[in-house]
Amino acid sequence: MSQASLIRYKADYRTIATVLAYAVFYPISWVLFAKVGWVGKVAIVVIHCNWQYIIATIIHNTIHVPIFRSMAWNKAFQFLLSAVKGNPVSGYVPGHNLSHHKHMQTEFDPTRTTRARFGWNLINQSVFFFLCMFDIMKSEKAFVKRMKDVKPGWAKQYKREALLVGSIKVILLIVDWQRMLLLVFLPNMYSLWGIFGTNYWQHDGCDETHPYNHSRSFTGKFFNWITFNNGYHGIHHLYMGVHWSLYPEYHERLVKPHVHPNLDQKSLIVYLWKSCIWPGKRLDYLGNPVKLPPEVETADWVADVSIDPEAKVALGAIQ
Repeated sequence: MSQASLIRYKADYRTIATVLAYAVFYPISWVLFAKVGWVGKVAIVVIHCNWQYIIATIIHNTIHVPIFRSMAWNKAFQFLLSAVKGNPVSGYVPGHNLSHHKHMQTEFDPTRTTRARFGWNLINQSVFFFLCMFDIMKSEKAFVKRMKDVKPGWAKQYKREALLVGSIKVILLIVDWQRMLLLVFLPNMYSLWGIFGTNYWQHDGCDETHPYNHSRSFTGKFFNWITFNNGYHGIHHLYMGVHWSLYPEYHERLVKPHVHPNLDQKSLIVYLWKSCIWPGKRLDYLGNPVKLPPEVETADWVADVSIDPEAKVALGAIQ
């Protein structure tokens, strides 16, 4: 791309188009929902749920590598993402960029997979989001409070996104609470459940102390096309500042030659069937039963995080 271009990578034209298309579908589906039968209603809800999950993967990518060269455009795009997703996009930063990436699978990581401790892996996969959500909310609140002094620009962006999201939800709740629950709340919860579940199968049974075997990647073309390459998780943890469009190339060159073959999976469906349905055993990447460490409370990472007010760090649109 030339320096005069508005966006950094051509691949993000598809990102923008996907978000804008959903922003158009959102009000249209709201109107149609009252006019179609139950089959049509189910179809609309299913579309919302899956599109919301795709939006969640886009948010994941944009908080690591903002799309636009202009900070103002990035901030505006985060408002749009927040509006269609139903969560302040800036809120993904503390629980993901500064906690999960820095403290992967330790007591400082609220999304460590060892929090799920059931014998049947399908249950672990199903409830993982609910086991993590309250600690994520707690750390997000603490981080926002701290950023008021350290990064006031980020704190203002977060609060404005939260105000926008809250206003939209209250208005829709007043207009039609049933449609709000089915078209906004349910898809929103589904997408959060899905993105947390994604984290579970990308890390459970891996070795967080190993330079390459810390993450499980899924390289199937269809899954990665619809999720903007979110299956390539190993390279993302190694180089989280790399743009998502470069993941396949980087994976082949920098991860695949070094990672254990069992952590370089082709099919997500096959893996989920084996790990969750049949035989449904919770195994590590070597094929041994996962050994769970003693259960511990999530440690407070916010108090110890060090952010230079003048430094450019991965905080989404606010660098």
